[in-house]
Amino acid sequence: MENNLWNYIQSVKNQSPLVHNITNFVVMNNTANALLAVGASPIMAHAKSEIKEMVAISNAIVINIGTLDEYWFESMLIAAEEAHRTNKTWILDPVGAGATSFRDEVLAKLLQFKPTVIRGNASEIIALAKANKTVTKGVDSTAESNEAINSAKYLVENYQSVVCISGATDIIIDNKETYFVENGHPLMTKITGLGCSASAIVGAFAGISENKTESTVAAMSLLGIAGELSEKISNGPGSLQMNILDKLYNISEQEFFENVKVSKK
Repeated sequence: MENNLWNYIQSVKNQSPLVHNITNFVVMNNTANALLAVGASPIMAHAKSEIKEMVAISNAIVINIGTLDEYWFESMLIAAEEAHRTNKTWILDPVGAGATSFRDEVLAKLLQFKPTVIRGNASEIIALAKANKTVTKGVDSTAESNEAINSAKYLVENYQSVVCISGATDIIIDNKETYFVENGHPLMTKITGLGCSASAIVGAFAGISENKTESTVAAMSLLGIAGELSEKISNGPGSLQMNILDKLYNISEQEFFENVKVSKK
């Protein structure tokens, strides 16, 4: 399994997939830099008149509803529908799901186009599935990853998506298996938008792979290991953010294999 994960990391560097992001204002720069660091090519575009052409030339589309408005909502719908129509990989990051009725309305419409991968924290996954009620605290999670497993399975069954629940342990679920990635460090939660970067990296990996589940596991493992290793030489979240970018770029095969913690159920 670990060999496969490293192969995905190398494939992204070798193929430099184009990742079209309709993401939020807070994280655009961070997301673009994270994609560049792993070897992908980012583009941020939300104008309705060019969405279909962007989808056509991209390896993957990442839709992140963080700073949602009515115009971007329309752009997201165009992108999701076009990706679904053309069988293009697309990732849904349901930031703040359950926080407002507008977000829930947007997400319900986006789900109609069956995202390839859904990546969110436990609260967002629970809210998205409407499996049970939970308090959503902005974009932070108020539920543990394992509490969202049943909600994730509901999404897998109903939308044929791979679901990634981010948390202290990242959990990746498809219609057959469940993977647990136990890499990362608590200080990573002090960097705004790192989850958004995770969704974009997942897009880069899934965009060049037939196996969307394994490629998602590889993406989350890489980011988690980069965070673990970077924390050791960081003085706080500012330097950690910088060091994570460097480690995403220069991680060695030895570092990856010595630190990866993935299990399958």
